[in-house]
Amino acid sequence: MSIKINYKNSDLKKPSNNLVLFSDDKFSLKPLKKYITDQEFSYISDLLKTSDLSKNLFVFELSSKKKIVLVSIKKNTRNSDIENLGAEFFGRINYGKNCEYFINSDSIITNQENFIGYFLHGLKLKSYSFNKYKSKNESRLISIYIIGNKNKISSQNQLKFKALEEGTFYARDLVSEPGNILHPDEYAKRINTLRKFGLKINIYDEKKLKKLGMNSLLGVGQGSIRGSYLVTMEWKGLKNNSKPLAFVGKGVCFDTGGISLKPAKFMEDMTYDMAGSAVVVGLMKNLALRKAKVNAVGVVGLVENMPGGNAQRPGDIVKSYSGKTIEILNTDAEGRLVLADALTFTEKRFKPKFMIDLATLTGAIIVSLGSEYAGLFSNDDKLSKQLVKAGEEVEEKVWRMPLHKNYDKLINSKNADMQNINYVGGAGSTTAAQFLQRFILNKTPWAHLDIAGMAFSKYGGALNSGGATGFGVRLLNKLIEDDYE
Repeated sequence: MSIKINYKNSDLKKPSNNLVLFSDDKFSLKPLKKYITDQEFSYISDLLKTSDLSKNLFVFELSSKKKIVLVSIKKNTRNSDIENLGAEFFGRINYGKNCEYFINSDSIITNQENFIGYFLHGLKLKSYSFNKYKSKNESRLISIYIIGNKNKISSQNQLKFKALEEGTFYARDLVSEPGNILHPDEYAKRINTLRKFGLKINIYDEKKLKKLGMNSLLGVGQGSIRGSYLVTMEWKGLKNNSKPLAFVGKGVCFDTGGISLKPAKFMEDMTYDMAGSAVVVGLMKNLALRKAKVNAVGVVGLVENMPGGNAQRPGDIVKSYSGKTIEILNTDAEGRLVLADALTFTEKRFKPKFMIDLATLTGAIIVSLGSEYAGLFSNDDKLSKQLVKAGEEVEEKVWRMPLHKNYDKLINSKNADMQNINYVGGAGSTTAAQFLQRFILNKTPWAHLDIAGMAFSKYGGALNSGGATGFGVRLLNKLIEDDYE
Protein backbone atom coordinates (compact mmCIF):
# COMPACT_ATOMS: atom_id res chain seq x y z
CA MET A 1 0.00 0.00 0.00
CA SER A 2 1.32 3.42 -0.98
CA ILE A 3 -0.16 6.72 0.19
CA LYS A 4 0.73 9.86 -1.75
CA ILE A 5 -0.16 13.22 -0.21
CA ASN A 6 -0.37 16.38 -2.34
CA TYR A 7 -1.17 19.92 -1.24
CA LYS A 8 -2.98 22.34 -3.56
CA ASN A 9 -3.79 25.93 -2.63
CA SER A 10 -6.65 26.29 -5.08
CA ASP A 11 -10.22 25.36 -4.19
CA LEU A 12 -10.39 22.69 -6.86
CA LYS A 13 -13.88 21.34 -7.60
CA LYS A 14 -14.49 18.79 -10.35
CA PRO A 15 -17.71 16.74 -10.48
CA SER A 16 -15.70 13.66 -11.44
CA ASN A 17 -13.50 13.72 -8.33
CA ASN A 18 -13.99 11.80 -5.08
CA LEU A 19 -14.55 14.55 -2.51
CA VAL A 20 -14.07 14.54 1.28
CA LEU A 21 -15.98 17.14 3.32
CA PHE A 22 -16.20 17.79 7.05
CA SER A 23 -19.41 18.57 8.93
CA ASP A 24 -20.63 19.03 12.50
CA ASP A 25 -21.85 16.18 14.72
CA LYS A 26 -25.36 16.41 13.19
CA PHE A 27 -24.05 16.14 9.61
CA SER A 28 -25.51 19.56 8.75
CA LEU A 29 -25.28 19.81 5.00
CA LYS A 30 -26.19 23.46 4.32
CA PRO A 31 -22.72 24.88 5.08
CA LEU A 32 -21.31 22.43 2.51
CA LYS A 33 -23.74 23.30 -0.30
CA LYS A 34 -21.19 25.54 -2.05
CA TYR A 35 -18.83 22.59 -2.52
CA ILE A 36 -21.26 20.23 -4.29
CA THR A 37 -23.90 20.40 -7.02
CA ASP A 38 -27.61 20.93 -6.29
CA GLN A 39 -28.36 17.39 -7.42
CA GLU A 40 -25.73 15.97 -5.06
CA PHE A 41 -27.06 18.12 -2.21
CA SER A 42 -30.62 16.82 -2.66
CA TYR A 43 -29.53 13.20 -2.98
CA ILE A 44 -27.35 13.23 0.15
CA SER A 45 -29.95 15.21 2.16
CA ASP A 46 -32.59 12.55 1.48
CA LEU A 47 -30.25 9.73 2.53
CA LEU A 48 -29.23 11.49 5.75
CA LYS A 49 -32.88 11.74 6.87
CA THR A 50 -33.02 7.98 7.42
CA SER A 51 -29.42 7.45 8.53
CA ASP A 52 -27.88 6.82 11.95
CA LEU A 53 -26.23 10.16 12.64
CA SER A 54 -24.19 8.81 15.55
CA LYS A 55 -21.69 7.46 13.01
CA ASN A 56 -18.39 9.21 12.33
CA LEU A 57 -18.57 9.25 8.57
CA PHE A 58 -20.67 8.35 5.54
CA VAL A 59 -19.56 7.38 2.05
CA PHE A 60 -22.07 8.29 -0.66
CA GLU A 61 -21.47 6.60 -4.01
CA LEU A 62 -22.88 8.99 -6.59
CA SER A 63 -21.60 7.03 -9.58
CA SER A 64 -18.99 4.44 -10.47
CA LYS A 65 -16.47 7.28 -10.68
CA LYS A 66 -17.41 9.58 -7.83
CA LYS A 67 -17.93 9.34 -4.09
CA ILE A 68 -18.57 12.04 -1.52
CA VAL A 69 -17.33 11.30 1.98
CA LEU A 70 -18.84 13.21 4.90
CA VAL A 71 -16.74 13.20 8.08
CA SER A 72 -18.33 14.36 11.33
CA ILE A 73 -16.30 16.49 13.74
CA LYS A 74 -17.77 15.96 17.20
CA LYS A 75 -17.68 18.53 19.97
CA ASN A 76 -14.58 18.55 22.22
CA THR A 77 -12.64 16.52 19.68
CA ARG A 78 -9.13 15.57 20.84
CA ASN A 79 -6.10 15.07 18.62
CA SER A 80 -6.39 11.30 19.09
CA ASP A 81 -10.03 11.48 17.92
CA ILE A 82 -8.89 13.22 14.74
CA GLU A 83 -6.30 10.49 14.17
CA ASN A 84 -9.01 7.87 14.60
CA LEU A 85 -11.16 9.69 12.03
CA GLY A 86 -8.28 9.53 9.54
CA ALA A 87 -7.83 5.83 10.25
CA GLU A 88 -11.55 5.14 9.83
CA PHE A 89 -11.54 7.08 6.57
CA PHE A 90 -8.69 4.91 5.29
CA GLY A 91 -10.60 1.76 6.28
CA ARG A 92 -13.54 2.87 4.15
CA ILE A 93 -11.50 3.59 1.01
CA ASN A 94 -9.00 0.72 1.24
CA TYR A 95 -10.37 -1.48 -1.50
CA GLY A 96 -10.35 -1.80 -5.27
CA LYS A 97 -7.77 -0.34 -7.61
CA ASN A 98 -5.72 2.84 -7.44
CA CYS A 99 -7.81 5.84 -6.45
CA GLU A 100 -7.62 9.50 -5.57
CA TYR A 101 -9.51 11.66 -3.10
CA PHE A 102 -9.72 15.43 -2.69
CA ILE A 103 -9.99 16.58 0.93
CA ASN A 104 -11.53 20.05 1.14
CA SER A 105 -9.88 21.70 4.12
CA ASP A 106 -12.14 24.78 3.90
CA SER A 107 -15.01 22.64 5.17
CA ILE A 108 -13.25 22.01 8.51
CA ILE A 109 -15.43 23.60 11.20
CA THR A 110 -12.88 23.62 14.03
CA ASN A 111 -9.88 25.83 14.64
CA GLN A 112 -7.99 22.94 16.19
CA GLU A 113 -4.30 23.26 15.34
CA ASN A 114 -2.90 20.77 12.83
CA PHE A 115 -6.30 19.14 12.18
CA ILE A 116 -5.24 17.99 8.70
CA GLY A 117 -1.90 16.81 10.07
CA TYR A 118 -3.50 14.57 12.72
CA PHE A 119 -6.11 13.33 10.24
CA LEU A 120 -3.44 12.26 7.76
CA HIS A 121 -1.27 10.85 10.57
CA GLY A 122 -4.07 8.49 11.58
CA LEU A 123 -4.67 7.54 7.96
CA LYS A 124 -1.01 6.68 7.41
CA LEU A 125 -0.67 4.68 10.63
CA LYS A 126 -3.71 2.62 9.66
CA SER A 127 -2.35 2.04 6.14
CA TYR A 128 0.67 0.02 7.32
CA SER A 129 1.00 -3.53 6.02
CA PHE A 130 3.81 -6.08 6.07
CA ASN A 131 3.84 -8.12 2.87
CA LYS A 132 7.51 -8.23 1.82
CA TYR A 133 7.51 -12.04 1.75
CA LYS A 134 4.47 -12.44 -0.51
CA SER A 135 5.49 -13.54 -3.99
CA LYS A 136 2.64 -11.56 -5.54
CA ASN A 137 2.86 -8.07 -4.13
CA GLU A 138 -0.28 -6.33 -5.38
CA SER A 139 0.68 -2.76 -4.58
CA ARG A 140 -1.95 -0.04 -4.69
CA LEU A 141 -1.66 3.72 -4.75
CA ILE A 142 -4.06 6.02 -2.94
CA SER A 143 -3.51 9.66 -3.87
CA ILE A 144 -4.78 12.24 -1.38
CA TYR A 145 -5.05 15.87 -2.49
CA ILE A 146 -5.51 18.52 0.20
CA ILE A 147 -7.32 21.54 -1.26
CA GLY A 148 -8.56 24.78 0.25
CA ASN A 149 -6.97 27.40 2.47
CA LYS A 150 -6.82 25.44 5.75
CA ASN A 151 -4.34 22.87 4.49
CA LYS A 152 -1.28 24.57 5.91
CA ILE A 153 1.00 22.32 7.97
CA SER A 154 4.31 23.86 8.96
CA SER A 155 7.42 22.09 7.74
CA GLN A 156 8.37 21.48 11.39
CA ASN A 157 5.08 19.72 12.12
CA GLN A 158 5.30 17.74 8.89
CA LEU A 159 8.74 16.55 10.01
CA LYS A 160 7.37 15.52 13.44
CA PHE A 161 4.52 13.52 11.96
CA LYS A 162 6.80 11.87 9.39
CA ALA A 163 9.44 10.99 11.98
CA LEU A 164 6.83 9.46 14.29
CA GLU A 165 5.35 7.43 11.44
CA GLU A 166 8.77 6.17 10.35
CA GLY A 167 9.73 5.28 13.91
CA THR A 168 6.45 3.41 14.47
CA PHE A 169 6.68 1.63 11.13
CA TYR A 170 10.29 0.63 11.83
CA ALA A 171 9.22 -0.92 15.13
CA ARG A 172 6.36 -2.74 13.37
CA ASP A 173 8.72 -3.99 10.66
CA LEU A 174 11.12 -5.42 13.23
CA VAL A 175 8.36 -7.22 15.13
CA SER A 176 6.85 -8.58 11.90
CA GLU A 177 10.07 -10.20 10.68
CA PRO A 178 10.24 -14.00 11.10
CA GLY A 179 12.73 -15.50 13.52
CA ASN A 180 14.86 -17.09 10.81
CA ILE A 181 15.50 -13.65 9.33
CA LEU A 182 15.69 -11.33 12.34
CA HIS A 183 17.89 -13.32 14.69
CA PRO A 184 20.23 -11.45 17.08
CA ASP A 185 23.11 -11.30 14.57
CA GLU A 186 20.94 -9.66 11.91
CA TYR A 187 19.16 -7.44 14.42
CA ALA A 188 22.42 -5.95 15.66
CA LYS A 189 23.46 -5.23 12.05
CA ARG A 190 20.19 -3.43 11.34
CA ILE A 191 20.51 -1.26 14.40
CA ASN A 192 24.03 -0.39 13.31
CA THR A 193 22.63 1.13 10.07
CA LEU A 194 20.89 3.82 12.14
CA ARG A 195 24.24 5.57 12.49
CA LYS A 196 23.35 7.43 9.29
CA PHE A 197 20.62 9.34 11.18
CA GLY A 198 23.09 10.66 13.75
CA LEU A 199 22.80 8.01 16.44
CA LYS A 200 25.91 6.79 18.19
CA ILE A 201 25.77 2.98 18.18
CA ASN A 202 27.81 0.61 20.34
CA ILE A 203 27.49 -3.17 19.96
CA TYR A 204 28.68 -5.42 22.78
CA ASP A 205 29.15 -8.98 21.51
CA GLU A 206 29.51 -12.14 23.61
CA LYS A 207 33.22 -11.63 24.17
CA LYS A 208 32.66 -8.13 25.54
CA LEU A 209 29.62 -9.21 27.57
CA LYS A 210 31.58 -12.02 29.22
CA LYS A 211 34.30 -9.56 30.13
CA LEU A 212 31.68 -7.26 31.66
CA GLY A 213 30.14 -10.13 33.63
CA MET A 214 26.69 -10.07 32.01
CA ASN A 215 26.05 -13.73 32.78
CA SER A 216 22.32 -13.25 33.33
CA LEU A 217 21.82 -12.05 29.75
CA LEU A 218 24.32 -14.49 28.26
CA GLY A 219 22.73 -17.48 29.98
CA VAL A 220 19.49 -16.97 28.04
CA GLY A 221 21.17 -17.15 24.65
CA GLN A 222 23.75 -19.88 25.29
CA GLY A 223 21.60 -22.64 23.75
CA SER A 224 21.42 -20.84 20.39
CA ILE A 225 23.87 -20.96 17.50
CA ARG A 226 23.27 -17.21 17.17
CA GLY A 227 25.18 -14.59 19.11
CA SER A 228 23.91 -12.56 22.07
CA TYR A 229 24.35 -8.79 22.17
CA LEU A 230 23.77 -5.62 24.12
CA VAL A 231 23.37 -2.61 21.83
CA THR A 232 23.32 1.02 22.92
CA MET A 233 21.95 3.91 20.83
CA GLU A 234 22.76 7.46 21.94
CA TRP A 235 21.05 10.64 20.72
CA LYS A 236 22.53 13.94 21.82
CA GLY A 237 20.03 16.65 20.94
CA LEU A 238 21.30 19.12 23.53
CA LYS A 239 24.66 20.86 23.56
CA ASN A 240 25.01 20.43 27.31
CA ASN A 241 25.92 17.24 29.15
CA SER A 242 22.60 16.88 30.96
CA LYS A 243 21.62 13.41 32.10
CA PRO A 244 19.99 11.39 29.31
CA LEU A 245 16.56 9.80 29.34
CA ALA A 246 17.06 6.03 29.14
CA PHE A 247 14.90 3.44 27.42
CA VAL A 248 15.65 -0.27 27.76
CA GLY A 249 14.09 -3.05 25.67
CA LYS A 250 13.81 -6.83 25.85
CA GLY A 251 14.98 -8.30 22.54
CA VAL A 252 14.31 -12.05 22.64
CA CYS A 253 14.19 -12.61 18.89
CA PHE A 254 12.54 -16.00 19.32
CA ASP A 255 11.44 -17.61 22.54
CA THR A 256 10.97 -21.38 22.59
CA GLY A 257 11.04 -21.31 26.39
CA GLY A 258 14.42 -23.06 26.31
CA ILE A 259 14.63 -26.32 28.29
CA SER A 260 11.34 -25.28 29.97
CA LEU A 261 9.82 -25.67 26.51
CA LYS A 262 6.63 -23.84 25.58
CA PRO A 263 3.62 -25.74 24.13
CA ALA A 264 3.67 -25.98 20.34
CA LYS A 265 0.34 -24.18 19.90
CA PHE A 266 0.91 -20.48 19.16
CA MET A 267 4.68 -20.76 19.63
CA GLU A 268 4.98 -19.08 16.22
CA ASP A 269 3.84 -15.87 17.90
CA MET A 270 7.08 -15.80 19.86
CA THR A 271 8.73 -13.95 16.98
CA TYR A 272 7.34 -10.84 18.65
CA ASP A 273 9.01 -11.47 22.00
CA MET A 274 11.47 -8.77 20.96
CA ALA A 275 8.75 -6.09 20.69
CA GLY A 276 10.06 -4.15 23.69
CA SER A 277 13.40 -3.69 21.99
CA ALA A 278 11.69 -2.76 18.70
CA VAL A 279 9.86 0.07 20.47
CA VAL A 280 13.16 1.40 21.83
CA VAL A 281 14.80 1.21 18.39
CA GLY A 282 11.80 2.86 16.69
CA LEU A 283 11.71 5.60 19.31
CA MET A 284 15.42 6.37 18.90
CA LYS A 285 15.04 6.54 15.12
CA ASN A 286 12.12 8.94 15.56
CA LEU A 287 14.09 11.19 17.92
CA ALA A 288 17.00 11.33 15.50
CA LEU A 289 14.80 12.04 12.47
CA ARG A 290 13.00 14.93 14.12
CA LYS A 291 16.18 16.26 15.77
CA ALA A 292 14.62 16.09 19.22
CA LYS A 293 16.01 18.61 21.70
CA VAL A 294 16.81 16.03 24.33
CA ASN A 295 19.61 13.71 25.34
CA ALA A 296 18.44 10.10 25.20
CA VAL A 297 19.86 6.60 25.17
CA GLY A 298 18.29 3.34 24.05
CA VAL A 299 19.65 0.01 25.29
CA VAL A 300 18.49 -3.38 23.99
CA GLY A 301 19.51 -6.92 24.92
CA LEU A 302 19.33 -9.23 21.91
CA VAL A 303 19.19 -13.01 22.42
CA GLU A 304 17.51 -16.15 21.11
CA ASN A 305 16.12 -18.56 23.72
CA MET A 306 16.62 -22.07 22.33
CA PRO A 307 16.92 -25.60 23.74
CA GLY A 308 20.20 -27.31 22.93
CA GLY A 309 23.19 -29.15 24.28
CA ASN A 310 24.59 -25.98 25.75
CA ALA A 311 21.27 -24.46 26.87
CA GLN A 312 20.72 -23.10 30.34
CA ARG A 313 19.10 -25.63 32.69
CA PRO A 314 16.45 -25.20 35.39
CA GLY A 315 18.40 -25.13 38.64
CA ASP A 316 21.41 -23.24 37.21
CA ILE A 317 22.73 -20.30 39.21
CA VAL A 318 24.23 -17.28 37.43
CA LYS A 319 25.95 -14.15 38.65
CA SER A 320 24.48 -11.01 37.10
CA TYR A 321 26.29 -7.82 36.05
CA SER A 322 25.11 -6.26 39.34
CA GLY A 323 26.93 -8.95 41.33
CA LYS A 324 23.66 -10.46 42.55
CA THR A 325 23.11 -14.17 41.96
CA ILE A 326 20.00 -15.69 40.38
CA GLU A 327 18.69 -19.25 40.57
CA ILE A 328 17.03 -20.20 37.27
CA LEU A 329 13.94 -22.21 38.16
CA ASN A 330 12.29 -21.78 34.77
CA THR A 331 14.16 -20.98 31.55
CA ASP A 332 10.96 -19.54 30.05
CA ALA A 333 11.15 -16.62 32.50
CA GLU A 334 14.03 -15.32 30.41
CA GLY A 335 13.10 -11.73 29.58
CA ARG A 336 13.71 -10.55 33.12
CA LEU A 337 17.19 -12.13 32.98
CA VAL A 338 18.02 -10.09 29.88
CA LEU A 339 16.61 -6.88 31.37
CA ALA A 340 18.35 -7.39 34.72
CA ASP A 341 21.82 -6.93 33.21
CA ALA A 342 20.63 -4.26 30.75
CA LEU A 343 19.07 -2.14 33.51
CA THR A 344 22.07 -2.24 35.82
CA PHE A 345 24.42 -1.49 32.91
CA THR A 346 22.29 1.45 31.74
CA GLU A 347 22.13 2.95 35.23
CA LYS A 348 25.86 2.54 35.88
CA ARG A 349 27.11 3.54 32.42
CA PHE A 350 24.81 6.49 31.59
CA LYS A 351 23.56 7.72 35.01
CA PRO A 352 20.20 8.65 33.41
CA LYS A 353 17.50 11.03 34.61
CA PHE A 354 15.10 8.08 34.54
CA MET A 355 14.87 4.59 33.04
CA ILE A 356 11.86 3.08 31.30
CA ASP A 357 12.00 -0.54 30.22
CA LEU A 358 9.57 -2.23 27.84
CA ALA A 359 9.01 -5.95 27.46
CA THR A 360 6.51 -8.57 26.42
CA LEU A 361 7.26 -10.00 29.82
CA THR A 362 4.31 -11.97 31.20
CA GLY A 363 1.14 -13.67 30.06
CA ALA A 364 -0.26 -12.72 33.46
CA ILE A 365 -0.57 -9.06 32.41
CA ILE A 366 -2.91 -10.13 29.59
CA VAL A 367 -5.07 -11.94 32.15
CA SER A 368 -5.16 -8.71 34.17
CA LEU A 369 -5.56 -6.04 31.50
CA GLY A 370 -6.27 -7.78 28.20
CA SER A 371 -5.35 -5.75 25.14
CA GLU A 372 -6.56 -2.38 26.42
CA TYR A 373 -3.76 -1.30 28.74
CA ALA A 374 -0.07 -2.02 29.21
CA GLY A 375 0.94 -2.79 32.77
CA LEU A 376 2.91 -0.01 34.46
CA PHE A 377 5.14 -0.71 37.45
CA SER A 378 7.27 2.05 38.91
CA ASN A 379 9.25 3.30 41.88
CA ASP A 380 8.40 6.92 41.04
CA ASP A 381 4.98 8.62 41.28
CA LYS A 382 5.90 11.59 39.07
CA LEU A 383 7.12 9.44 36.19
CA SER A 384 4.06 7.19 36.53
CA LYS A 385 1.65 10.14 36.28
CA GLN A 386 3.49 11.47 33.24
CA LEU A 387 3.23 8.08 31.50
CA VAL A 388 -0.46 7.72 32.31
CA LYS A 389 -1.19 11.22 30.96
CA ALA A 390 0.85 10.69 27.78
CA GLY A 391 -0.85 7.34 27.20
CA GLU A 392 -4.31 8.85 27.46
CA GLU A 393 -3.46 11.60 24.99
CA VAL A 394 -2.22 9.26 22.24
CA GLU A 395 -4.50 6.33 23.22
CA GLU A 396 -1.61 4.03 24.13
CA LYS A 397 -2.93 3.53 27.61
CA VAL A 398 -1.08 2.23 30.69
CA TRP A 399 -2.46 1.11 34.05
CA ARG A 400 -0.36 1.29 37.19
CA MET A 401 0.03 -1.99 39.06
CA PRO A 402 1.44 -2.51 42.57
CA LEU A 403 4.98 -3.05 43.75
CA HIS A 404 5.60 -3.84 47.44
CA LYS A 405 8.39 -5.29 49.51
CA ASN A 406 6.06 -8.07 50.71
CA TYR A 407 6.22 -9.57 47.22
CA ASP A 408 9.97 -10.05 47.63
CA LYS A 409 9.50 -13.18 49.69
CA LEU A 410 7.97 -14.87 46.62
CA ILE A 411 11.23 -14.57 44.68
CA ASN A 412 13.75 -15.08 47.47
CA SER A 413 15.87 -18.19 46.88
CA LYS A 414 17.40 -20.60 49.39
CA ASN A 415 20.37 -21.17 47.11
CA ALA A 416 21.02 -17.71 45.63
CA ASP A 417 20.11 -14.05 46.16
CA MET A 418 16.86 -14.59 44.26
CA GLN A 419 15.02 -16.96 41.95
CA ASN A 420 13.61 -15.98 38.57
CA ILE A 421 10.00 -17.13 39.15
CA ASN A 422 7.45 -17.28 41.92
CA TYR A 423 6.78 -20.97 42.50
CA VAL A 424 3.84 -20.32 44.82
CA GLY A 425 1.71 -18.91 42.01
CA GLY A 426 -0.18 -15.66 41.57
CA ALA A 427 0.98 -12.05 41.02
CA GLY A 428 3.02 -13.17 38.02
CA SER A 429 3.45 -9.70 36.53
CA THR A 430 4.14 -8.03 39.85
CA THR A 431 6.78 -10.54 40.96
CA ALA A 432 8.47 -10.15 37.55
CA ALA A 433 8.56 -6.38 38.05
CA GLN A 434 9.68 -6.84 41.65
CA PHE A 435 12.55 -8.96 40.29
CA LEU A 436 13.58 -6.16 37.88
CA GLN A 437 13.44 -3.54 40.60
CA ARG A 438 16.24 -5.36 42.45
CA PHE A 439 18.62 -4.37 39.66
CA ILE A 440 18.00 -0.63 40.08
CA LEU A 441 20.91 -0.02 42.44
CA ASN A 442 21.05 3.77 42.83
CA LYS A 443 17.36 4.71 43.28
CA THR A 444 17.08 6.02 39.72
CA PRO A 445 13.44 6.82 38.84
CA TRP A 446 12.29 3.76 36.90
CA ALA A 447 9.20 2.44 35.17
CA HIS A 448 8.56 -0.99 33.70
CA LEU A 449 5.98 -1.37 30.93
CA ASP A 450 4.72 -4.92 30.38
CA ILE A 451 3.38 -4.71 26.81
CA ALA A 452 2.62 -8.41 26.29
CA GLY A 453 -1.04 -7.66 25.51
CA MET A 454 -0.34 -4.59 23.37
CA ALA A 455 2.57 -5.40 21.04
CA PHE A 456 0.66 -7.58 18.59
CA SER A 457 -2.98 -7.61 17.50
CA LYS A 458 -4.59 -10.44 15.58
CA TYR A 459 -7.69 -8.38 14.87
CA GLY A 460 -6.39 -4.86 14.43
CA GLY A 461 -7.04 -1.69 16.38
CA ALA A 462 -7.97 1.92 15.78
CA LEU A 463 -4.61 2.84 14.23
CA ASN A 464 -3.39 -0.53 12.97
CA SER A 465 -4.81 -3.16 10.66
CA GLY A 466 -3.64 -6.21 12.59
CA GLY A 467 -0.21 -7.62 13.38
CA ALA A 468 2.56 -5.61 15.01
CA THR A 469 1.24 -2.40 16.58
CA GLY A 470 4.39 -0.45 17.46
CA PHE A 471 2.74 0.29 20.81
CA GLY A 472 5.00 2.47 22.90
CA VAL A 473 6.74 4.59 20.28
CA ARG A 474 4.04 7.26 20.24
CA LEU A 475 3.54 6.99 24.01
CA LEU A 476 7.18 7.63 24.83
CA ASN A 477 7.52 10.32 22.17
CA LYS A 478 4.57 12.15 23.76
CA LEU A 479 6.15 11.81 27.19
CA ILE A 480 9.37 13.36 25.89
CA GLU A 481 7.60 16.16 23.99
CA ASP A 482 5.36 17.20 26.85
CA ASP A 483 7.66 16.84 29.85
CA TYR A 484 11.33 16.76 28.80
CA GLU A 485 11.85 18.95 25.70
